[in-house]
Order: sequence, then C-alpha cells, then structure tokens
Amino acid sequence: MKQGFFKQIMANSIPKQLNIRKLRRLAGDLWFARGEAYFQEGRVSELTEHQGKLAARVEGTRRYVVKLWTDEDGLQSSCSCPLGDDEQFCKHCVAVALAWIGDPELDKNNSSRTGPSSESDLLTFLEAQEKDTLVRMLLRETSENQPLGERLRLEAARQNPAGIDLTVYRQLIAKATRTGGFVDYHSAHRYARRVDQAIDSISALLDDGHADAVLQLTEYSLTKLEKAIQHIDDSDGNMGDLLGRLQDLHYGASLRAGEDPEVLARRLFAWEIKSEWDTFSGASETYADVLGERGLAEYRRLAETKWKQMPALAPGEDDVEKYGKRFRVTNIMEVLARQTGDPEALVAVKSRDLSHPYSFLEIAEIYRGAKKNDKALEWAEKGLHAFAKTDSRISDFLAEEYQNRGRHAEAMNLIWAQFADSPQLDNFQKLQTHALGANQVSEWPGWREKALAHFRETIEKEKHERSKTHWNWAGYGDHSELVNIFLWEKRYVDAWQEACAGGCSQALWLQLATALEKDCPEKALTIYRELFAPTIAPSNNYAYEEAIKLLRNVRTLMVRLGRADEVDDYFVAVRVEYKRKRNFIKLLDAMRQ
Repeated sequence: MKQGFFKQIMANSIPKQLNIRKLRRLAGDLWFARGEAYFQEGRVSELTEHQGKLAARVEGTRRYVVKLWTDEDGLQSSCSCPLGDDEQFCKHCVAVALAWIGDPELDKNNSSRTGPSSESDLLTFLEAQEKDTLVRMLLRETSENQPLGERLRLEAARQNPAGIDLTVYRQLIAKATRTGGFVDYHSAHRYARRVDQAIDSISALLDDGHADAVLQLTEYSLTKLEKAIQHIDDSDGNMGDLLGRLQDLHYGASLRAGEDPEVLARRLFAWEIKSEWDTFSGASETYADVLGERGLAEYRRLAETKWKQMPALAPGEDDVEKYGKRFRVTNIMEVLARQTGDPEALVAVKSRDLSHPYSFLEIAEIYRGAKKNDKALEWAEKGLHAFAKTDSRISDFLAEEYQNRGRHAEAMNLIWAQFADSPQLDNFQKLQTHALGANQVSEWPGWREKALAHFRETIEKEKHERSKTHWNWAGYGDHSELVNIFLWEKRYVDAWQEACAGGCSQALWLQLATALEKDCPEKALTIYRELFAPTIAPSNNYAYEEAIKLLRNVRTLMVRLGRADEVDDYFVAVRVEYKRKRNFIKLLDAMRQ
C-alpha cells in the first residue's frame, strides 16, 4: 500500500488557535448555544488532529462528519449536515471546536490553548499495521463514511487494470443529479454543489489522459442534468453554469480524443436538434477546429437535410414548431451561413421565415451591415407594407434611412404615425430628434404644437371612456403625459399648471416639487404637504421613511420662506394626527432632535 495514500485520505490542515469569542462570532448566538449544549452532552467523538486539521464526528439527528482548519482567509470548516452544505459554521462545528479547546467556561480571551497532538501516535500506529488490517479498517470505515467510500470507489475505478470502470462514474453522476422530487430555491445551491463535485471527478480523468471516457461521461451527465433541470428552482442560474462547464469539458476532451470527425459531427448535431437547453448550440463554430473539413461537411449535410423539411413562412403564417425544432434548425443554419462570411447566405436563411415584421428588419440590418443600403431600404419597406400593424423598429430604421437620403418629409410622417399611435414621452422625444436632426429647426414648433394638441385630444377621449365605466385606472385620463413632457422640457410652471388642471401621478408630483424648489418654493411646499397624507397612509416602515423625507423638505422650505415659526406647530399637528403609528412617531422624534 502506498504511503502517500493515507495523506490523501486524511485532512492536511488544522486550526492552531481557537477561542470562544471567535466561535461565537462565526456561528452566532443561537448556533453557538446549541453547539455548546452538544459539547456538554458528550456528542463529539473520534476527535483527531492531523497536519494542522481537526476531524471529528458529532451525534445529532444522524452522525455528522466535521472538519476544521485554517488558511490565509482564517478559520474554515466543513460539516456533512445541511447547514454545512451551505458553508455555514453550524452547531456541530461549534461542538468540535469546544471539544478541542476544552472547558468552555475558561477565560474567553484565551487564544493560545490547544489540545494534545495525536498526529505522531496515529502515524506510528498506521505504519505498524499489516496491509490486510488496514484494508479491513478502511472497508469498515466506508460503511459509515459515505464520502470516503465514494472516493475509494472512484480511485478503484480510475486505477482498474482493465481500464476505467465507467459504471462507477455513471453511478456517481446518477446519484449527484438525482432530485428526489422538486428542488426548491434554498436547496438548489446544495444540489449544484453536489453536481459540481461530480464534474470535478470527471475533470480529473481528463487530466489523467482519459479523453474518450470524459466524452462519454460528460454526455451522460448532460443527459441527466437536462432531465433534472425541470424539477429545480434555478433562480440563481446554477444549472446553466453546470451545463456550460460540462460542455467546456466535452470540448477539451474532444481536442484530445481523436474521434472520427464525422461520428462526432453526427452526435453534436443530434444534441443540438433535440436539446431544449441550448446544449452544444453553435457546435459547428465551437468545434470547427475539431471537426475539420470532413466533420463540418457532414454537419452541414445533416443540417441542410433538416432545413429542406422546413416550409417557408409568408407574412402572417405560422408553424407549430416555430419555437421548437424549427428554431433550433434555423439557428444551426444561421451559424453555418455566418461562417461563410457571405451576407446573401445569411439572408437566404432569414428569408425562409417572413412571418413577423422583425424578420424583414433583420434582413435589412444584414444588408446595411454589408453596406448594401439600397437592398436594406428595399427590405425595410417590404416589411412596412406587408403587415397591417407597423413594427416601430422598422419605422425607426426607415426614418433613419430616409433622413440619410434627404427624404425628411417621409421620415417625419413615419415618426408622427408612431407618436399618434402611442402618444408618450419617448415618442415625443423621437419626433423632436428627427425634426431638429435634419436642420429643420423652424419646423419643430409646429410639430410640437401638433403633438401637444394630440395629447389633449387623447386625454379627452380617455376621460370620456372613463365616464362610461365604473373602472378608474390610475393615470387613465389624467394629465400625467403632458406633465412629463413639460418636466422634460424644463417648463416647470407649465408642468405645474397642467398638473393642477388635470392631475398626474404621485411620482410626477414629487418630481415637479423637486424641480420647483429653487424658483417656486411656495408651489413646491404646497406639493410636499399635499403628498404627505397619501405617502404615510400605508402602515409600513418604508412609507414612514418616505414620509419623513417629505417632512424634511417641508421644514427646509418653510425656513427658506421665512416661516420658521410655523414649523413646530406643523410638526405637533402631524404628531397628534398620526400618534397611533408608533414607528413613525419614533422617526419623527429622532428627526426633530
């Protein structure tokens, strides 16, 4: 038996200094108290130290394995309990640390006491044993120490005289990717960590030169993981990272394996066609150096065979596979077309699906990128006329092209149509940009008045519609859009008059008050005082904090306006009216100090 084997199995780093204060800070009061109870109940056993690392077992709802050590970042820990999986310093870690220190009632500032070293005794004992005795000891240990058992089985599979035993690795992967039901958000990190460790084992095989085995195991892992993902809350994107890591490992193995490129091409193509998770997406580009001419030719043959089965889609037509197989085959063909560097090849792919206005815009952008502006304009105009409802992105593209060609009136007509369909600030800004951008400064006042008149017509229509229903949607029929326009133009008095005439959203009132503070402080003060009641109405701390901000503004403006003597009376009135909101009153009193 190799001497270095035990050095791999046993831990190789231990904390030289531990103290109560540090443990309490790491664990928090709750877990420290529970860990202290575990220690006092004698739940810690088999405490050993080897090469600077503590290891022990702790009896809880089950037997847990705990390790403590130090590195450049300070005290580190691991525990086989769920909290340990989340890298928290749990009660089991506390119990082991206290067992090492000794009596937990010792001086809390004691930072030098350590337990007796058992390293030399343990090494002496192991070296004196016969091989058969050590083997029996290890086998007995693996029955209770699952991680050790898995590690030993992997070592045996890797060093199998008949070659890598892939069955053991597949069992490890199947176990690591098994969900056992739905994996919620809080358990997803632990699940991902388990899979990541399994991938580490596969990666080690590549380092050992077993590229063929790695190809098989990564594809097996991807199959398992793709099935598991639908049962996992992957809000943090851990599964995407794992899929990416496996694909990177697969590519690295393919560089070394020397597999027949046509065989590899067929397998990659099959993956790309069936995968719902973009596994091996863009493989013809990623694996181009591995596939070579022969592999790429086979890949293209497979793609073109599938492509011929896809019907061309005219404007308004649809395909049940549009977001499934058709999408994936289209993506494959687009990647192949881009590899040729010929824009016509890419247009040929894009033009097979003209079901949506954006399809025309994509083709127009391809031609513009290739400096074929006439063709770009032609396709954009086709897209504009092919559908009853215009896509604003096509209008933007065409308006820019028209401006570049000196066709100002046509550009303005397109942008006005956008604005008329959706009278909002961003479209108003776009209208101004096009009017001024063509050096047509004298035209802008006319367009502006026309736009404001359209705003008012729209508001009147909304008011009329609102009067016919019992529904009263926030902002529907008020003057928010006009207030927004005047604020953007820095016409603050106009914005004030519009808001007073027709109302606006609370957020806009607040913006207006801020804008008016400098030149119209009385108006700003009025707004802040009016906003106070609706702001404080909700019973939550966020509302109270926002209300306090308003009161600070009120106080500042009152002082500026020479009304400082009114501040205390106003605050007293507020305190009396909202005395039941105790958390708010605390904030109010703190502000007044």
